[in-house]
Order: sequence, then C-alpha cells, then structure tokens
Amino acid sequence: MEITPPAYLRVKGKLGVVERDFSHAGAELSLDTGLLKIKVYGRGRNCLARLGTVKANIKNMIIGVTQGYTYRLKIVQSHFPISVKVQGNNLIVENFTGEKYPRVIRLPDGVKVQVKGDDVIVSGIDKFLVGLAASRIEQGSRITRKDLRKFLDGIYIYEKKIGMS
Repeated sequence: MEITPPAYLRVKGKLGVVERDFSHAGAELSLDTGLLKIKVYGRGRNCLARLGTVKANIKNMIIGVTQGYTYRLKIVQSHFPISVKVQGNNLIVENFTGEKYPRVIRLPDGVKVQVKGDDVIVSGIDKFLVGLAASRIEQGSRITRKDLRKFLDGIYIYEKKIGMS
C-alpha cells in the first residue's frame, strides 16, 4: 500500500494495481508501522457512515488486487436471436428485438469481457469498474416501448462472485 497526501491510495497485489482518491470523502489516510489509519473529520452518524464507506472501499481494493471480481450475465432471447460480440472496448448487441441497427455498449478500461454461449463474463480487479461495466450491459439491452411482461429479452446479471474465472 502506498499513500500520497492527503487521501490518495494505491494498492498493489499479485493481480495488479488499484488507485483511488478519497479526498472527496473528507478522510485523511496515514500509514504507521504497517497499519492504515483513517481519520474522518466531524462527528455524528454522518461521519461514521463516511468512515464505514472508506473502510469498505479499501477492503474491496485489497480483495480486488488479490482475488479479483467476476460478474456473470445471462443473454435471454425468446422472440429474436440476439448476437453479442466484443470489439475492443465495445460490446456489440445485434438484432436485439429485431432492431435494424446494432446497440453499441461502451466498456470501461481495466475490465475483461468474454462471451461464452449465452453467458457474458465480466471480470477485473476494480469492483467499481466491473460493476459499472455489468450495469452498462444490462441497461444497454433494456426493452423500451413494448410490454415487459411478454418481452423478457435482454442481458441480465445473475451472479456476482469474488475471484477471477
């Protein structure tokens, strides 16, 4: 772990490096004899909530660089055969509900996306970016202007796990 004042943290592990700035949280980080100290200014429930958020984010960073994160999404198609492929930093969804033009979903850097059969596997070391990519895929294949009880087509998150696979 490396701390640059006032609240910038870099965590290195066997899978890579994750960096995050905590200055927006009003927290001050310091490293003393191998222990990470977090100081949040103020008092009351709000400060305790900010402290818990910073602690959880740091824990997620440590888990990410040691084990990684994987989200699995399922491609559901009942009316039209959907074609999904990865091109660079984009996920291309073709023939979604019979649409003429493909839907292009932009993916963040630092995330690996694979399409295996009816599964889309999103993995990486930064939990925030992995979740962002999965949510963009889910929202990018959302049905509009149709009866959602009948048209269930789309790409949906069904599993979130720690570990790269």
